[in-house]
Amino acid sequence: MDNPACASISRDMNTRSDILIVGGGLNGPMLALAAARSGLRSTVIDARPEGARRSDNFDGRSYALALASVRMLTALGLWDGLKADAQPMTEIKVSDGRAGDAEVFLGLHFDSAEIEEGPMGHMLEDRYLRRALLEAMAAEPLVTHLAGDSVVDQTVTASGASVTLASGEVVSGRLIVGADGRQSGTGQRAGVRRTEWDYPQTALVCAIGHEKPHGGVAHQLFLPAGPLAILPLTGNRSSIVWSERTGLAQEINALSDADYLTVLRPRFGDFLGEISLAGARFTYPLGLTVANRFVADRVALVGDAAHGMHPIAGQGLNAGLRDVAALAHVIGHAVRRGEDFASPQVLARYEQWRRFDTATLLTATDLFNRLFSSDNPILRAGRDLGMAAINTMPAARRTFIREAAGLNGDLPDLMAG
Repeated sequence: MDNPACASISRDMNTRSDILIVGGGLNGPMLALAAARSGLRSTVIDARPEGARRSDNFDGRSYALALASVRMLTALGLWDGLKADAQPMTEIKVSDGRAGDAEVFLGLHFDSAEIEEGPMGHMLEDRYLRRALLEAMAAEPLVTHLAGDSVVDQTVTASGASVTLASGEVVSGRLIVGADGRQSGTGQRAGVRRTEWDYPQTALVCAIGHEKPHGGVAHQLFLPAGPLAILPLTGNRSSIVWSERTGLAQEINALSDADYLTVLRPRFGDFLGEISLAGARFTYPLGLTVANRFVADRVALVGDAAHGMHPIAGQGLNAGLRDVAALAHVIGHAVRRGEDFASPQVLARYEQWRRFDTATLLTATDLFNRLFSSDNPILRAGRDLGMAAINTMPAARRTFIREAAGLNGDLPDLMAG
């Protein structure tokens, strides 16, 4: 439906909202839609033009949406329009291998049948999720989307906050939320420092077509240079996230499509038959980054602005959505109690909720990447024995499955089902 709030906004006047969201990727729009459920008006400021966001070639990634994240999309009214393009993940198989081996050792096997809730997650391509969010923002009267403009300054006072845009417009509100990525300008302007380091790896990402059906099975193959994830998409297609040493990754990415596949085939294996490229190829440098604080005076950080991790467990977007759901939960309950939802006391609840979970996840992904990105025979034997042991313990395996589905821990309202 038409959205006068979005269509009639004047770019040369001051605009008033409850929440100013800097960043128009995935987490920012999701927070705006979640806040609208509490009757709060949000302005989403996106430095990129909307047309660029809608392009099929804007971002080649596909996301392993945990069951808890699917619940959130359902609660926000998005999932019905997305599920036809989403592929359920019914199993996860983890193998410890080396280049040239299809599956040297099948270490772990997780099956959704071991939990009552159904598939532990779904694979969804970025292009579908991004478009759904743009359309949902346009249809929500409490959301104003300012695309193609960027924040150059921000100010907070005891009673409110404002941002100044490159266009000269000043947008006022009560809370600024940084959803603006790993180099978050929102965090920098608020004086938030970061702890970060780069991995000597780059992710090669693309969609692959294959002869045989994947059966909804996701594969994680650990190779000496880094993990290779083969993740099921709709049809006879899979998304690959292929971590290689940065120098070699750059050389591989410079190859022709045919030569690229020649390098990939011995790593991918032949269990799905002949493979071919099914779209554009992308690369992403890999690193770890975490904000030393998730909140400041009338400022909160979510998603990559708060933390960025190695894609080894496919939890990057899920962790960001959990931030969004937790912040929306804290804000919504504060509104119902008549509190100032941007007060230090309220924002501290959000930070306390997310800091421990985030630190645990970041530590685990960093440790797993270092442990498995090695062909040391002693490490290899130890990790294979460890995975084999877990595979024989139903209770431990069920715990891992529920963790992958995002069902463990204290769930925010939007993810509780």
